[in-house]
Amino acid sequence: MAGPSIDPALYRPRDIVPVRRALISVSDKSGLLPLAQALAAAGVEIVSTGGSAALLRDAGLTVADVSEITGFPESLGGRVKTLHPSVHAGLLADLRLEDHEAQLDDLGILPFELVVVNLYPFIETVASGATGDAVVEQIDIGGPAMVRASAKNYANVAIVVSPASYDTIIEAIGQGGTSLGQRRELAARAFAHTADYDRAVAAWFAEETLSLDGELPQHLTIKAERLETLRYGENSHQRAAIYSRVGGHGIAQATQLQGKEMSYNNYVDADAALRAAFDMVKPAVAIIKHANPCGIATASAHALDPIASAHLRAHECDPVSAFGGVIAANRTVTLKMAENLRDIFTEVIVAPDFEPEALEVFRLKKNLRVLRLPADWQQERMDVRLVSGGLLLQDADRFPAEIESLVDGWELVTGEMPDDSEKTNLAFAWKACRAVKSNAIVLAQASATVGIGMGQVNRVDSCRLAVERAGARAAGSVAASDAFFPFADGAQVLIDAGITTIIQPGGSVRDQEVIDAAREAGVTMFFTGERHFFH
Repeated sequence: MAGPSIDPALYRPRDIVPVRRALISVSDKSGLLPLAQALAAAGVEIVSTGGSAALLRDAGLTVADVSEITGFPESLGGRVKTLHPSVHAGLLADLRLEDHEAQLDDLGILPFELVVVNLYPFIETVASGATGDAVVEQIDIGGPAMVRASAKNYANVAIVVSPASYDTIIEAIGQGGTSLGQRRELAARAFAHTADYDRAVAAWFAEETLSLDGELPQHLTIKAERLETLRYGENSHQRAAIYSRVGGHGIAQATQLQGKEMSYNNYVDADAALRAAFDMVKPAVAIIKHANPCGIATASAHALDPIASAHLRAHECDPVSAFGGVIAANRTVTLKMAENLRDIFTEVIVAPDFEPEALEVFRLKKNLRVLRLPADWQQERMDVRLVSGGLLLQDADRFPAEIESLVDGWELVTGEMPDDSEKTNLAFAWKACRAVKSNAIVLAQASATVGIGMGQVNRVDSCRLAVERAGARAAGSVAASDAFFPFADGAQVLIDAGITTIIQPGGSVRDQEVIDAAREAGVTMFFTGERHFFH
């Protein structure tokens, strides 16, 4: 339905609008008092609500409650207070029109020339980890209605949604009023403010709907703000920047404690390292080069310093590739781990925290980038990837914490069921395999990688690469494959290297050939029934 139509000839020009009456209702009260004092000094009538009114009265200012204007008390726990014609007619009356001015007079309603409103802290509430009704109660209704009404009527009303604009308003009041250009600019900011707010609410509901019924959202809204411009992207001729997604808790929100500025590739590798290290429940370290692991390990069984042990074991997988790598630890980095890194060139290390003594050691490596994860860091529930003309959305490929128990649910297609300690190694290998780009083959012993084959265009080459990297350590290790073996040739490469156990999803039309090859060699083989491609 179209809005009302008014003859443009009826509009009377209006540029400078003196402020005689102001409506104030804010959640963020920073900087409010100096603004209100300037309004009071200029003889402006102040109308306010709840906590805002209380703050101003405590400062000795005269304030009228909204309920005095509406003749209706705040109700329903504050859900209803400004939704009333006495408020919105005062916001929407276009005083360039004689008819609007006459109607206000007939109704006994006074107009507002200034509205200062910011909204309930919905985004901050979601970021705090709140859920359910605690979040719903922070969805502002009256606030956005006032902001949008005032912004629509910018010809007559100045709408302020941020304390950053207070000084400009104070200056304008001292000069006799706000200008049309100022009010138009404030209106643009206001509509952007409510649009961002609505996007955040829509995104939260989409997440909640996903949690409740498993359906992917019909509409997807992603809001992000630029944190900083990077020197360049993957290559020096590409522009790049890092953005923080509203409500995000990941590598983009990490605090850099020291070192050179992060590069585009540093961020990509650091995120990949987190993906690998935090899949593990036990103390673990992942070393990444070009978004692929060159070593993943958990601590040895009786290590005095578990995270330092995990790092050494990960480094031993491929010391050559670890040069210039990016490291993630899923526990606080200790002095011992820092000392182990003293003579190893490393680009980035990221962890939940660092012992003060470890940071002292790192300060000697001035170019080393040291990142502390946010306290509320969490792995993402969904993966989003841009493609030309759109984007792809999928559930994040994550493992349950109790994956060791899942080994008992795998299908043992040949060989004998291993003991509990070997089951732990099998679970580790399967987890580590998920962090490797397809086609992925991981060789592991005692919950540490000893050989990794990644990113090859056929599985046989990945098997050969993993065995070559492992060398003599391949004998007696277990192998995990992120997808089935289409032929027995890849599995035969592993068998010939002395692998004791092979873990794979199964599902090939030639599964029986692969099983027969393993059985003939006395190699145990499990089918997991689930693949873990990572492109």
